[in-house]
Amino acid sequence: QVQLVESGGRLVQAGGSLRLSCAASGRNSIRYAMGWFRQAPGKEREFVAAISWSGSMTYYADSVKGRFTISRDNAKNTVYLQMNSLKPEDTAVYYCAADRTIKTDYTWAYWGQGTQVTVSS
Repeated sequence: QVQLVESGGRLVQAGGSLRLSCAASGRNSIRYAMGWFRQAPGKEREFVAAISWSGSMTYYADSVKGRFTISRDNAKNTVYLQMNSLKPEDTAVYYCAADRTIKTDYTWAYWGQGTQVTVSS
């Protein structure tokens, strides 16, 4: 079992930056790939970014490439999502996910409760 707790979401103006954190706990959580997803009101949950357990592989949705950066600190069992040049369309609940396999679909084994990011225009 892996427990995930997100933090860092808040209201920010368009063009601003924000860093989300996801703390993982549980047996062997360090060996899991980690991902970020988001869900806006009335829309399906969508993939944002993912990172392998070693950090050597990363994937991004086209909509966030060049603006968002995923990273991890395995010593702290924490994954980060640095979000720059935020746009109102980035407004969503952001979810952290963990799985033994890195992927871009939503079939991840473990999920956090989510953190709200609101970008004002």
